[in-house]
Amino acid sequence: MVMADDSAEAESAGHLWMEGKTLVHLQADQKRPTHMPRGPAKRTGPGFLNPAMAPARTRSVLLLADALEHDWLVKPGHDLRALDALCATGVRVRRWRNEVQDEHQQRLRISANDLDEAALERLKATHERYPPKTTVNHALEDDRYERLPSGTMENGIFVMQNDARISLMEAAYQWVDLDPFGSPVNFLDAAVQGLSRIAFLEVTATDTAALTGSSASSQQRRYGAKGIVDSYAHDDAVRVLLGLIATTAARHDRFIEPVLSLFDGHHVRVSVKVRRSRDEASDVLSSMGWRVREHDGTYRFVRHPDAEHLERASGPMWIGPLWDAEIAGRMTEERALMTCFPSEETLDAYRAAGLEWSEADTEYAQRELRRSVRYIAEAADLMSRDHSLYHMDDLPNMAGTGQAPKMEALFEAIKAAGHAAARLPDIDPFFITDAPHDVVMSTTRAMLKHSTE
Repeated sequence: MVMADDSAEAESAGHLWMEGKTLVHLQADQKRPTHMPRGPAKRTGPGFLNPAMAPARTRSVLLLADALEHDWLVKPGHDLRALDALCATGVRVRRWRNEVQDEHQQRLRISANDLDEAALERLKATHERYPPKTTVNHALEDDRYERLPSGTMENGIFVMQNDARISLMEAAYQWVDLDPFGSPVNFLDAAVQGLSRIAFLEVTATDTAALTGSSASSQQRRYGAKGIVDSYAHDDAVRVLLGLIATTAARHDRFIEPVLSLFDGHHVRVSVKVRRSRDEASDVLSSMGWRVREHDGTYRFVRHPDAEHLERASGPMWIGPLWDAEIAGRMTEERALMTCFPSEETLDAYRAAGLEWSEADTEYAQRELRRSVRYIAEAADLMSRDHSLYHMDDLPNMAGTGQAPKMEALFEAIKAAGHAAARLPDIDPFFITDAPHDVVMSTTRAMLKHSTE
């Protein structure tokens, strides 16, 4: 459903953009976003939209839709209470309300919170002007709150203006999204405490210099970790953040089960199930350890490095599985397009409302949706169990070949040898495999020898 704008008001307020299949009203001083942007964008004010975070928001929609469709978080027919604790102008919550399948919308109770009044006003105005196609008339669940929170119900989204830590702890949410500017450290305790007995927590961290170890003092101060800036730094960053979440959860008698954990350009994004269990929480250290680099370029995980190995070790960090094979395995490119791209009829209605959108825009937007989940389904099995991580640029030195084979051809050769291999979703050419190191090396050498004969 789209409501037509008064053209003069629309001109003064800004201009339209579409993310997923949701209309976003941008400020006049923010340029039309480019498709598939990389890295952090320059913030222009309270109505700012960071287009580089669109893939993370797409994956959030897909995970939430999957939880409702397959009932792995709440029982069939039960409501799911979701909170975006730092929602800014509310693009994520509006996408939840607009893109999760119609048949699940009545079960989805959405709350949005931010301290920025101007950002919340833009959320309300845009959500009123361009409402979701499914009308949801939820009343506030008074019995869910120790005290009635201040806020307003805006066409199926309860909007609050609070410190995030207050909103996180006012109700038992089954789904919490924590996406601050910078580090999430200051919000984690409140986020964990505010979760229901079985819940889902998504956390974004944009302080990648600290997480990767390139800012050693920040990493030690915020995450209590030591890093090494090398080919494994991206994976270290993901595991350091997971380790902090796991130990924070354990302090509150909870344990985590990672579902999807990615280093995505300029930020780390992890999504975990969180369950209450003292026994499992007490066992958290069994999933914590260090990564020790070996002299041949490989690594091994240990509970704690010996003094002689400490210089080439990073940690402490999460050393357990990073994904859930079943859930991540359903995050296909086809699923992303089906869930998050509008029909031609809807696109025509958006154009009538003032959206400038060409065939080239459609092509680029669909390409971006595919990119947001590319390689995830193929890597899901390996990422949910023990595997080894390789950077393609490291293979020539490791194998002594002077060059690396084509990645897909290498995968086929590894699979022919009876092992699994897949590309890791990352801007760098990483791959994962369960093949022993000597098999990866011998396969690489054999392929290159064959290609030169």
